[in-house]
Amino acid sequence: MFKNAYIPYGGYYSTPFSKWQHSLQHKNAVELGGQTSKRWFEEKGFDKNMLNYLYLGITVGQKSFFLGGSYAAHEMGLRIPGQTVMHACATATTSVYNASLAVENGDWEITYCLLVDRCSNGPHTIWPNPKGPGGEVISENWNMDNMSYDPSTGKGMLFTAERVAKENGFTREEADELSLLRYQQYLNALENDREFQKKYMFSVKLESRKGTKIIEEDEGIIESTKEGLAKLRPMVEGGIHTFGSQTHPADANAGIIIANKEKSLELSENKNIPIQVITYACTRTEKKGYMPIASSNAAKIALNKTGLTVDDISTIKTHNPFIVNDLYLAKDLGIDKKDFNNYGSSMIYGHPQAPTLARILIEAIEETVLKGGGYALVTGCAAGDTGASIIVKVG
Repeated sequence: MFKNAYIPYGGYYSTPFSKWQHSLQHKNAVELGGQTSKRWFEEKGFDKNMLNYLYLGITVGQKSFFLGGSYAAHEMGLRIPGQTVMHACATATTSVYNASLAVENGDWEITYCLLVDRCSNGPHTIWPNPKGPGGEVISENWNMDNMSYDPSTGKGMLFTAERVAKENGFTREEADELSLLRYQQYLNALENDREFQKKYMFSVKLESRKGTKIIEEDEGIIESTKEGLAKLRPMVEGGIHTFGSQTHPADANAGIIIANKEKSLELSENKNIPIQVITYACTRTEKKGYMPIASSNAAKIALNKTGLTVDDISTIKTHNPFIVNDLYLAKDLGIDKKDFNNYGSSMIYGHPQAPTLARILIEAIEETVLKGGGYALVTGCAAGDTGASIIVKVG
């Protein structure tokens, strides 16, 4: 429980999410994130030198990322200390948690969470294998191998999704119906010339010998229709998930300032909209691999810690790599499937991992402002059987 950890209103951004192997496929994510943050600070009129500490959230290795937060700070033009946070899909919420702890404790007044990842052209690691005949080695694809195999369960992500779907009796028809709704909710964010997204989205600027390219909108959004979803084959025989009801890898970065109340209000675009970090929760399900359940469990723990009920929450947003995550959350928390993930979700706009829950948290804040304030609950899974949740109070 936090009392003095705040996010300034407007003290955050997310870039558009670029689809896998597209515009950002060759850009070092740490360098691009640092450079984008530097531009963002300049355009906001913030003095970046006010920052005391930097939390670099990243899950997919990039050249020189061993140097972590100090590397990212250098790209921002700063000489401040920092650390690297790596917690699979929950990296953003865990980074905000770590920053909030430090601010609450009085260690720092103003911190910065920079969340970066490039799933495109993911690294391939070669590990020594002393037992390998003829000098053979063990190789690993950081993205594909880890998505398909969790060492603690021996199962992949899709397996956990289908297991939860089967044990809860969810049908292909339910999956397609909710997947279509999630696409329609994303379209709401594009209304009035992308009015909602423009509240927080910051462009990516790419320099090359051919000139300057500005990316202002998400790349890789795939149109969904009832008829189109129905024609897709299930990913596994007898399963409910298709290409249209699961997320896709992406590239992006995002930034969130965490400060004490006094400094937060100084930086806020509207001092009547304080954004207080209330609590964070993280948990694991049983070892058999029930990843979609972990998100809901983490949400319940966060609610219990605060004494709040789901009826007290104005806005709920989830990371939904598979539509079963939302089907289960609705069933477990007793909420209507239509009442959360307004204005988009990661199943639709993609999953660059570390920045994913940052964007979801930012969207939750902006949606809650539109509702006149209240509590926002953000939850999501973190790899095979872990989930993390965060609650903030807006306005």
